[in-house]
Amino acid sequence: MAIPFLDLKPIYSEIQAELDAAYREVMESGWYILGAQVAAFEQEYAAYSGAAHCVGVGNGLEALEMCLYAFDIGAGDEVIVPSNTYIATWLASSAVGAMPVPVEPDPRTYNMDPDRIEAAITPRTRAIMPVHLYGQPADMDPIMAIAEKHGLKVIEDCAQAQGARYKGRPVGSIGHAAGVSFFPTKNLGAFGDAGAVTTNDATVADRIRVRRNYGSRVKYYNENKGINSRLDEMQAAFLRVKLRHLDRWNEQRRQRAAEYTKLLRQVPGIQAPHAPQWAEPVWHLYVVQTAERKLVTDRLDRSKIGWMVHYPLPPHLQQAYAEFGIGKGALPLAEHMADHVLSLPMWPQMTADDVAAVVAALRQA
Repeated sequence: MAIPFLDLKPIYSEIQAELDAAYREVMESGWYILGAQVAAFEQEYAAYSGAAHCVGVGNGLEALEMCLYAFDIGAGDEVIVPSNTYIATWLASSAVGAMPVPVEPDPRTYNMDPDRIEAAITPRTRAIMPVHLYGQPADMDPIMAIAEKHGLKVIEDCAQAQGARYKGRPVGSIGHAAGVSFFPTKNLGAFGDAGAVTTNDATVADRIRVRRNYGSRVKYYNENKGINSRLDEMQAAFLRVKLRHLDRWNEQRRQRAAEYTKLLRQVPGIQAPHAPQWAEPVWHLYVVQTAERKLVTDRLDRSKIGWMVHYPLPPHLQQAYAEFGIGKGALPLAEHMADHVLSLPMWPQMTADDVAAVVAALRQA
C-alpha cells in the first residue's frame, strides 16, 4: 500500500465545514488585512502559548528577524544558532546584519547542546536562538541560565513545535521572544505563508506591531522604516479553526510516534529518536538515523512509502555561507546527522497500520 510522507488532505476533509464557514465570514466582512480575525487569533494563540502577547506576521523567517530587530540586534553583533537546523535560523541573523555563530547539537535529541554554548560566547554575542527541532523542545533551563549570566536575549525558534512543552511550560513562552511559522506543513499550518511572534515583553510586541506595518501605527504616519509583513485575515480565520483541534492532532502524532518507537526496537540498524523525560514533543517530524540511508530509502521507494531528509546539507556547508569559510569537518555532529537522518511518514490521520507498514519496509531493508 502506498503511504505518502505527508498528507494534508485529511485535515481539510475532517474540518471542512468549519473552514468553509470561516472563509465565508471573512469574505462577507469586506475587511481583509489586520482586522477582527487577526486580533482574535493573536489573543487565542498567545493564550495557547502561555505568552502575554502574540503578533501575527507574514512568515516564520520574518518572525525571527523581527525578534532580533526588536532587541536592536544588528551589524557587528553575534547570534548563537544551532549547527543542525533549517537554514532560516541562520538567515534571520543575516537579515539584520548580525553574524550567526553555530553550536553543535546533543546527538541524542538533535537540539543545541547547552554544554557547548558558553565556549561560543564572545564580547559581541547578543542572543541565543535555540530551535525546538522536529517538534522536540530544546533544553531551555540551562540556556536561560547562560543567557542571564552573560546578559543575552533568548529567541526561541518554534517553527516546528506548536503545542510542545518543556517541563510543563509551553515553548514560545520561556525565552524573551519566539518566532513561529504557520507554513502549511506545520502542526498548526495555514493555507499559505503565515507566522507570528510570541513574547511576554509588551515593548517587544509593540515594536513588532509597528514594524510589520510599514513602521506605522497610524495610517500614513511612519515612525520608522518598517516592512510589510502582516498575517492576513483569511489565514488568521483558518488558523483559529485549526487551533481548536491542535491538541487532539498532536496527541494523534504522539500515538503514532510511540508506535514507531516500539516497533523500531525490532529493527537493527535504525536509531529511533530520543525524547528526554522533561520533554513533551509534538512530533512535527519523526526522524531516525541509519548508516545505510541509500539502501533504506531504495526499499521505501520500492514499497511506495514516502520519506524525506531534514536536512541533507547543514547551513555552514551551504553556498549561501561559503564566505564564512567553515569547511567540511568543522562541525562534525551536524555533518554526521546530515548524512544519517531520515524522516519517516508522520501526520495526525496516519493509522497504526500505516506505521506498521513503514516499519515492515525498514525491516526488509
